[in-house]
Amino acid sequence: MATDAVLAVDLGQSGCRIKQGDSLVVSDRGKLVGETPLKSLRSVFESLTPMRADVVTLSCTGFNGEVAEQNSFGALCTEFFGATKVAVIDDGFAGFVGALSGRNGVVLSIGGGVVSVGGRDGKFAHRDGLGSTFGDEGGGFWLGKLAITKALGIRQGRGDDSEMLDYFVQECQAFDALQVKNNAEAATLAIRTAQKVLEAADAGVSTATAIVDEGAYLLAQTVVATWYGCGGAKSDSPEIVIQGGPARNASYSTKIALEINAKLPNAVIVQSSGDNLDGATWIANNLRQDAPPLLLWAGL
Repeated sequence: MATDAVLAVDLGQSGCRIKQGDSLVVSDRGKLVGETPLKSLRSVFESLTPMRADVVTLSCTGFNGEVAEQNSFGALCTEFFGATKVAVIDDGFAGFVGALSGRNGVVLSIGGGVVSVGGRDGKFAHRDGLGSTFGDEGGGFWLGKLAITKALGIRQGRGDDSEMLDYFVQECQAFDALQVKNNAEAATLAIRTAQKVLEAADAGVSTATAIVDEGAYLLAQTVVATWYGCGGAKSDSPEIVIQGGPARNASYSTKIALEINAKLPNAVIVQSSGDNLDGATWIANNLRQDAPPLLLWAGL
């Protein structure tokens, strides 16, 4: 049974990563739609080879900017790892810490969902992270859902972009095969389609290009709102990190950056120093106090 002082966890919609020392475990079991982070983590932990850790830090999607029930997470980590100290962290805050190490700026994390966290002189702001039903605009679920919706509409005669339908014919067939059209399996289909939407836009498919352009505009709006929310001004020069799976598409990240600079002309787009997992690890070693509502340590 492996023993190490610190174990860091990053739970997302598309999977979970667990780091202990130099060991990294990757699971494709993420947080399902409608599922609590606590339930998701229990499912992941049950599949692991037994490990021990004194300190566990949990970066989780699904908190919507307000960590809750930290003691329940603490009990879970004591049960599985024998933990004596447990930090429960909104994944956006973990991403912010990992990317900028506390410097002034905004970190936009785009995965299946979207979360944006900014910090300016010790004041923090959190935007979006509202979930796929009413938020996460420009994220992977949003991109994939819109693309499949448009393709299905074209198949029904509600549009004439035949190239779009040809590009997403397999996704339409996968939709047809769903027994339930609005469950976790349907959401997974949307998220897994996101990369193909970006590729279609790069290939010049007009409907896909329109989706990607709108996504970039909406994500820029989220970044600007985040910076203003932590006390920033238009004339400032915040560092902006754009990270996550969809942002690895060069065209998408460039479009987002251009939209940001149209609204914050002095903003500087920088590369991330790390990700959510790095942030969770940094917090374990450097931030042993609460930063409510984005970070709470469990009372064990």
